[in-house]
Amino acid sequence: AESKIPLPLQIKHMMAFIEQEASEKVEEIDAKAEEEFNIEKGRLVQTQRVKIMDYFEKKEKQIDQHKKIQMSNLKNQGRLKVLKTRDDMITDLLHEARQRLAEVTKDADSYSKLLECLVLQGLYQLLEPKVTIRCRQQDVEMVQAAVNRNIPIYQEAVKSKITVRIDQDRFLPSDICGGIEAYNENGKIKVSNTLESRLELLAQQMMPEIRVTLFGPNPNRRFMD
Repeated sequence: AESKIPLPLQIKHMMAFIEQEASEKVEEIDAKAEEEFNIEKGRLVQTQRVKIMDYFEKKEKQIDQHKKIQMSNLKNQGRLKVLKTRDDMITDLLHEARQRLAEVTKDADSYSKLLECLVLQGLYQLLEPKVTIRCRQQDVEMVQAAVNRNIPIYQEAVKSKITVRIDQDRFLPSDICGGIEAYNENGKIKVSNTLESRLELLAQQMMPEIRVTLFGPNPNRRFMD
């Protein structure tokens, strides 16, 4: 006769089987969820890592750029200070030279010869038939003597007559170092041959040489006159 398993026992076996399958299914779902979680977590971590790296790379570039700008500004400020100091030195040098010009007029012989040169040069620069000369009031006699000596020289050189007068109404300031100013007849053309103007002209012409003498050759200068 076929043996029969009691019904309660069959139910228990079925329940145990169902529970086993459910447990395995739960483990499978948990494993898959864990795998998907790890994959998503890795993706998110990698994404954030890239964002963080990009952020710090941009920050590093910004800091580097800021550093370069600061260095450039500091270099420019230093260069401007050097140029300002050099300009101040040249200004002081020219100021000292102007003060020494006053010593020239103390030697009457030397100053009279200098006035002759300045007067004759003024006549040659104007090349006018009538010339007015202005000078310091204290120099009138010396300038008149210089004019008298130079008129024959000028006329012989240019083969033309000239009339020269000294302005007795308007004199050059007495506190300048000396020299003359020469004007054409209507006063529209002027030749300034004061000692100060000659020094200024000489300083402009010799400024490159003055700078080289004081500060040495400029390493950034590619061409020399």
